[in-house]
Amino acid sequence: MASIQFAKVTKSFDKQEVIKDLDLKIEDGKFTVLVGPSGCGKTTLLRMIAGIDPQTSGQVLINGKDVTRIPPGQRGVAMVFQNYAIYPTMSVRENIEFGLKNNKVPNEERTRLVESISATVGLGNYLDRKPSTLSGGQRQRVALARAMVKKPSVFLMDEPLSNLDAKLRAQMRIELIELHKKLGTTFVYVTHDQVEAMSMADTIVLMNQGVIQQEAPPDVIYRQPNNLFAAQFIGVPPMNVGDLGVDGVRFGFRPEGAVLSHEPGDFHYSVQGMIATREMLGSETLYQVKSDKHAFMIKCIEDRFSVDQEVYVGVDAAKLFFFGANEQRIHESHSSFLYYMEALRGQHHG
Repeated sequence: MASIQFAKVTKSFDKQEVIKDLDLKIEDGKFTVLVGPSGCGKTTLLRMIAGIDPQTSGQVLINGKDVTRIPPGQRGVAMVFQNYAIYPTMSVRENIEFGLKNNKVPNEERTRLVESISATVGLGNYLDRKPSTLSGGQRQRVALARAMVKKPSVFLMDEPLSNLDAKLRAQMRIELIELHKKLGTTFVYVTHDQVEAMSMADTIVLMNQGVIQQEAPPDVIYRQPNNLFAAQFIGVPPMNVGDLGVDGVRFGFRPEGAVLSHEPGDFHYSVQGMIATREMLGSETLYQVKSDKHAFMIKCIEDRFSVDQEVYVGVDAAKLFFFGANEQRIHESHSSFLYYMEALRGQHHG
């Protein structure tokens, strides 16, 4: 097991800085997910830990030890890629034991390791098969097993489920959570899929343009976003946001934080609008409500409204968020919070 630390790390490609003076501590034994849009720097961080693409300046420490000059193979990390990177001409067994053979691990020890680890990931009956005869999920398990036999102190995973279909992806998410629990090893997982991040992480590190936007457990990022980016990146659908019309401030609320009704209710914020779209998603229904100024997505447990119907959207004070002109969240303790609350109350739109 190992903790990982980035200390004032900068990474440049062709003189262009993609990450600048980044500080981050990844806790020992935790499932940490790096999430953000494409090109935000999350895979770059992973490759720096692995030693595949070292930092331009600053330090990367594993268990407090600067690994800058330590080659990838000696860092005690194992990487699982999006494209599995397994050898098509080798059997599953040969794929899993490839690294062990290279490291001159004795035959009996190899057999014992391969069989116990393939049983852990559900590949016991497939050891003599070629990868071409396996499903996407099984191939992903081969890649995991090959990483596991190294007994690494850190697992690095770069979008490992993105080539799988939705059902298999959901199943593999559960398997990875269970695997992490079983191994107790440090997992660092990269994805652009925030559902994956929310469901798997102990800690989410949310990135944008090489900068950490927020680092917190999933429920904290969801309920207490630091800024507008966090509020709109995490959550499906994202947070509804509208202009307050004062000081460049914007207000927001989650799609499930509003109440839809036929009559105006007693809410801090209320707006009249028309249902533009309706998506019935089984246990809940998603409505898009358009008013003269805004289009809001509202999530309801009951399916009571239809397209083109006039409705009222109501939001309680406790469900409202405010973001300043700098896009940072204005907290309840801030001196101007009540002023913006009152400004919004005076805006009961038709």
